Amino acid sequence: MIEVRNLSKSFDGRVVIDDISTDFKKGRVNMIIGKSGSGKTVLLKNIVGLLQPDCGEVLYAGKDFLKMRKRDIKKLRKDMGMLFQGSALFDSKTVLENVSFPLDIFSRKNRRERIKRAEFCLERVGLEDAHSLYPSEISGGMMKRVAIARAIALNPHYLFCDEPNSGLDPKTSQLIDELINDITKDFAMTTIVVTHDMNSIMNIGDHIIYIHEGRKEWEGSKSDIMKADNESLNEFVFASDLFKKVKEAKNQEDAVFGKGYSASL
Repeated sequence: MIEVRNLSKSFDGRVVIDDISTDFKKGRVNMIIGKSGSGKTVLLKNIVGLLQPDCGEVLYAGKDFLKMRKRDIKKLRKDMGMLFQGSALFDSKTVLENVSFPLDIFSRKNRRERIKRAEFCLERVGLEDAHSLYPSEISGGMMKRVAIARAIALNPHYLFCDEPNSGLDPKTSQLIDELINDITKDFAMTTIVVTHDMNSIMNIGDHIIYIHEGRKEWEGSKSDIMKADNESLNEFVFASDLFKKVKEAKNQEDAVFGKGYSASL
């Protein structure tokens, strides 16, 4: 579990995240959602140590990341897997070499064991036949899956995903969602996903925090979000025509049958 306590961060006097506290629990897909510029990516960067907060605490298994010794931070880094928005694969390396990279750097396994682990990770994401291909030879969805395989290569306890469905078509996005969800449950990881994709939120959002202008305005699950009583959250959730129609249908249902009808079935 990761605990965030009263975290704040400013740039040039402008507050970007303001006094945020929440818990990200093990075995769940935890999501940070919000409009562009709301501070969600800055929050993630503070959690993983890419930025230093002005104040607050980030606790990994009860230990404050911000007060750890260098050797303890290095050890914790091995327990972190990161899926970057643009996949961040090495163009000059094959798919197998990309997945093997963190193992080559951090693992004490011999070469045969490292290759075996990389092959297992590629099999886990459905790319067992893509070992010898280069990033330029595969699709955007496949690149995301390679990046996920690399992120889990060291068998991390924590998985961080920054806009994992960016640039993908709806079908491929759903595949990535299901993969992240399955891996989180299968390996009991603490997963944090930054996203503004409502389809992803409704598909796999076990625990969701909504950030608005740097502050946490709402917290709950995907089953709670459609009935949340928060004006800015509702503007975010029902921005698309599809979700506006969902809301209209729900309002009509409530008018005919009464509120809570669906939940009572």
